[in-house]
Amino acid sequence: MIFSNDRHSALMPFLEKCKALQHPQEFPARTVLLQAGKVAQNFYFVEKGCLRMSFDAHGKETTVQFFFEYEGVASQESFYRRTPSMFALETIEPVVVWSIPHNIYMYAINDLAENTAFLKALVDMAYERQHHYITEFLSRIRDTPEERYKNLLRERPHIVQRVPQHYIASYLGISPVHLSRIKNKLAGKNGVRSI
Repeated sequence: MIFSNDRHSALMPFLEKCKALQHPQEFPARTVLLQAGKVAQNFYFVEKGCLRMSFDAHGKETTVQFFFEYEGVASQESFYRRTPSMFALETIEPVVVWSIPHNIYMYAINDLAENTAFLKALVDMAYERQHHYITEFLSRIRDTPEERYKNLLRERPHIVQRVPQHYIASYLGISPVHLSRIKNKLAGKNGVRSI
């Protein structure tokens, strides 16, 4: 969920209702906000910082998404259906988040249920998120690791600027060593040495 004043402004009343009933919280880097296997109790709105969602498959942790300022995050299936989460949620940087409990989230949704602009924005945002995930999934099947990294540089350069390399490698489905080789190869093509 992206809550910027420019995009999906019809979602702002929802956020304001939730924020009126909560206080922002600060967490240091590497704080686990949700453990896999636990029921997601909160929806988080990121005011400052970066978080990552990960999945553990037989001891191999894979980063599936990053979340930054003005984005909302929860393990959606767990949060809505009150079931154990498949995903973990962890801070990468020190963060300031609004932790919105399930009951307050549902109160705000129900209170705005008659607002057609709000409902349309909610559907639009859900569509955008789903489209992003489908595109990511197809990229893993179709594209080489180098192509996936180039796409990341082009479409979401802020990830490369703010996220440690080992998380980026995990997100791309490759090892940190492989990512380093890709970066060096691309830097060599541009006449620049990678750091």
